[in-house]
Amino acid sequence: MNGIDLSVNVGGLKLKNPVLLASGTVGYGNEIAEFTDLNKIGGIVTKSVSLKPRKGNPPQRIVETPSGMLNAIGLANVGIEKFITEKIPFLKKYDTALICNIAASTVEEYVECVRILKDEDAIKAFEINVSCPNVKEGGLEFGNDLKAVGRITEKVKSVTDKPVIIKLSPNVSKISEFAKVVKQSGGDAVSAINTLVGTSFDINTRRPKIKNITGGLSGPAIKPVALAKVLEIKRNSDIPIIGIGGIMNWKDAVEMMIVGASAFQIGTVNFINPNAGLEIISGLAEYCEKHNIKKISELTGSYQI
Repeated sequence: MNGIDLSVNVGGLKLKNPVLLASGTVGYGNEIAEFTDLNKIGGIVTKSVSLKPRKGNPPQRIVETPSGMLNAIGLANVGIEKFITEKIPFLKKYDTALICNIAASTVEEYVECVRILKDEDAIKAFEINVSCPNVKEGGLEFGNDLKAVGRITEKVKSVTDKPVIIKLSPNVSKISEFAKVVKQSGGDAVSAINTLVGTSFDINTRRPKIKNITGGLSGPAIKPVALAKVLEIKRNSDIPIIGIGGIMNWKDAVEMMIVGASAFQIGTVNFINPNAGLEIISGLAEYCEKHNIKKISELTGSYQI
């Protein structure tokens, strides 16, 4: 790419380019591998893995909305044993960074999942999904509790030397406070943002379109919110940020990096255009060339206010 350095380092996680495929949007990589070259992507964040298999929520679990989609999958996954025996061998075939997303209902479960997986050479980092209900605290999401986020970060870091990324919920009043706690507790980076809470109703039946009633809103509709949250974190903390939320093309990606992201994840766009990642990489290179940027990392936090 004409000598332009697209590589980035996110809290010790080295990537050949800043494009990551978001958790839950490409499964464990095998489906999307038929439509795009995973060897050229910076990394894949796996579908959430929990200690035991989960069936998830009953259908309908996905609904299209204006400029986005709602999902309430319920963290359905094969469980950690099958993930190790059936999913990792496939992902090992590709020259791309593998980031394992972990879901749990207790602090101990998060720690146990990471402890089991920490020696898997293929896994380069862990993304901890704190938007899970804490069964010991009456079902409140871990991600809404500063102390819980700090405790999870600290406990998980105590069992692995690999980078630990905490995926933050946007459904809080000050997301930067959570980023600060992650940094203070030894976390290496944050992913921001997870989905916004939304719902959709059928006007004829007056019933919710999603069986779960509410779901997570993603897609272009949430991009301005994601940009504002990433900017808030960047202005209040020096922890590395992986930006997520409504990135559909290279222009969106550039914007996300300008407000503070060192790397970014694409999600909803994968359902529409599974080759979007490669198109974004190409667009980023052309943008850097046009603006005489030698290293794409120079873009991170380059906003003018």
